[in-house]
Amino acid sequence: MSTLFTHIIDGDIPGRFVWKDEMCVSFLTIAPLTDGHVLVVPRQEIDKWTDATPELMAHLTGVAQIIGVAQVSAFNAPRAGLIIAGFEVDHLHVHVFPAYSLEDFDFRAVDNNPQPDVLDSSAEKLREALRSAGHNEFVPES
Repeated sequence: MSTLFTHIIDGDIPGRFVWKDEMCVSFLTIAPLTDGHVLVVPRQEIDKWTDATPELMAHLTGVAQIIGVAQVSAFNAPRAGLIIAGFEVDHLHVHVFPAYSLEDFDFRAVDNNPQPDVLDSSAEKLREALRSAGHNEFVPES
């Protein structure tokens, strides 16, 4: 059975994509810790990160690092946070978000009702930062 993320990747459910390549995609989460919070998700349906190949994990964390650098720039954040939790959806995903303090790592503080215009603006800021960093070929128009 397909996961929620597979439906987003396939376009059955809308997503605010900031990255697409042959192995993974990245899109804004609908429950952000901070503005600009994205998920890096493999196209392949894998439940737990410990089940992924080392090559796939290296690719996912490499993309997460590129996105994290763009987030720091686009959102004027001192750091980018990275978390692999795996309890929300049974499809491997890496949380990457602008981090301003240790409190930003607390999932109890997510915004479960973010404004659509804020999500749209965050996605565009991040896409622009990725394009400015030379990653045009992986950044979708919207």
